[in-house]
Amino acid sequence: MRTAYITHPACRGHDTGPGHPESPSRLFAIEDRFVESGLDSILRYVDAPRVSDEQLLRVHPQGYIDAIRAAIPETGYARLDPDTVVGPGSLEAAYRAAGAVIAAVDLVMAGELESAFCGVRPPGHHAESTQSMGFCIFDNIAVGAAHALAAHGLEKVAIVDFDVHHGNGTEEIFEHEDRVLFCSTFQHPFYPFTPLRENTPNRICVPLEATAKSDEFRAAVTDHWLPALTAFEPQLVFISAGFDAHRDDDMSHVALTDADFRWVSERIMDIANASASGRVVSVLEGGYELKSLARCVESHIRVLMDLHA
Repeated sequence: MRTAYITHPACRGHDTGPGHPESPSRLFAIEDRFVESGLDSILRYVDAPRVSDEQLLRVHPQGYIDAIRAAIPETGYARLDPDTVVGPGSLEAAYRAAGAVIAAVDLVMAGELESAFCGVRPPGHHAESTQSMGFCIFDNIAVGAAHALAAHGLEKVAIVDFDVHHGNGTEEIFEHEDRVLFCSTFQHPFYPFTPLRENTPNRICVPLEATAKSDEFRAAVTDHWLPALTAFEPQLVFISAGFDAHRDDDMSHVALTDADFRWVSERIMDIANASASGRVVSVLEGGYELKSLARCVESHIRVLMDLHA
């Protein structure tokens, strides 16, 4: 069992209120699919630890962490911003979500795993260093990438983000970090409405029109991501795995298919196998239509495990 599913019951305890799209049902759907498909019997399950303040402080200042703690209600709900709802269990969920990525990095770098998928919520890629937004509290994947640099001495880490929304938080946190290459595709113009900027040696962002389908997405990956990733030669590859660009997901207009998510997962694994000894840490971001989410996560993990569909 060289691939792990890392999660924690607290991630299901993050209550966002009735009708909110980022709900506990997302994890239940994914885990039910594992059982139905038999994947649960060949995955290693790992309980996510709590992230430490030291680990959070690599990407979020103390004042921000303190403000999040103070904002969590004892009962009912509170809003960190118009979209990000928190309840009494949300802080523990956020600690475990970031901690899952820390654990994944440690296990993969120790050689105990080849890859890991962190089935966590709240998601993270919209959280900037000092601002929660877009359902995100801590930037889970940024916490993990910073840990890989600081604790494991890596010099080249790639973060690949195929969520349909721009991973503005991850981009902001690593904007001036040459050891991190951030590659993303996203619908534009669309939430979070960050302005387009020219690409740099450590940032390859490819906007997609709302009408984009498989051909446009695959061209963006083939023409822009893959050359940059190949030249960069990352020692560890992170994936912000958002599945909300699926044609069945009404959170966007981009219309990808199950096959597109499998294809991009295979291309990312090609990069990881070429320069990172196959080391991949994938982290759940978006994906709100439960059936397509569950199918695509299963397919994605099968690629990580080098299993045929």
